[in-house]
Amino acid sequence: MTVHQRRLQVTFAIVALCLCSSPGRAQTAAPDLEPLGIGLESVAYPYPVQYLLLRMEGEDVKLAFMDVEPSAPANGKTVVLMHGRNFFGAYWKDTIVLLSRRGYRVVAPDQIGFGKSTKPDVPHSFHVHAYNTKQLLDYLGVKKATLVGHSLGGAMAARFTLMYPDYVERMILEDPIGLEDYRVKVPFATRDELAAEARSQTRERIETFMKDFFASWKPAFQMFADVQYRWTLGPESNLIARTAAQTYTMAYEQPVLYEMPLIKAPTLLIVGEKDRVAIGRNRVTPEVRATLGLYPELARKAAQAMTDCKLVLIPDVAHVPHLEAPERFHEELLRFLEQK
Repeated sequence: MTVHQRRLQVTFAIVALCLCSSPGRAQTAAPDLEPLGIGLESVAYPYPVQYLLLRMEGEDVKLAFMDVEPSAPANGKTVVLMHGRNFFGAYWKDTIVLLSRRGYRVVAPDQIGFGKSTKPDVPHSFHVHAYNTKQLLDYLGVKKATLVGHSLGGAMAARFTLMYPDYVERMILEDPIGLEDYRVKVPFATRDELAAEARSQTRERIETFMKDFFASWKPAFQMFADVQYRWTLGPESNLIARTAAQTYTMAYEQPVLYEMPLIKAPTLLIVGEKDRVAIGRNRVTPEVRATLGLYPELARKAAQAMTDCKLVLIPDVAHVPHLEAPERFHEELLRFLEQK
């Protein structure tokens, strides 16, 4: 199927996600949380969701995305928002509102394997995700865009920029993974082992895992832990676990560290000073863990290695600045986007 095939538009009713913190086994439904479908069918997104039909590793898949027109006079520019591994496009809501009000067109996909998109049990690569994103931009008629990539999305944005430099006007990397080579310190695990670990997760462990992304946990962030847990209660929980194994393996095996000097696009690197996220932190000793995910240090080295990169460190913030410190993040974002 080609990128010019039809897209389906779906508007989802607003459904509130329940908030609760009591632990429970992942295989047993808690009375206050319902199982969640593999496509986040009951989870509301802030704008209409559309689907692009694609092929990925021999599988027919649907790429979910929001395409938001400017709510102010258009400036002719497009921003593409690329989500992290444990999140989905809806968490960009406030950033979309901000950019739309400044005249930008905003495209926010759920990459294949995430959010409302199809989750095939196939190997993932940053190259394939970059290729899928290019197909989406071609379908939408976007020839030039600024990329904003968070966490895993930062690695995807970097790979896209390396593969398709003519499409990229600027790039913003928000706490991107891959600034260190996890293979050096983290032992290898097979996909079967990783999937078994994912299937064994409890609600308590999931909440602890998600809280590590934030320097200060807020009730508004609970929905991200709840989505991960509710997926384990659904009929397709095994496929969710397999997908988690596939995307972990991609992040573990494909660091962008060594190619950062090849990126020519003007880049803004925004990092929370308290970020200590690293792929496979749970698979190493406490002594090794203390040497992983040292984001301020990793970010300084990455910025120095790149041709045109500005580094901003945000104090008292961990892995998700656009949620933890939205005003500061958006201030830096707009300053970079609108500089001459």
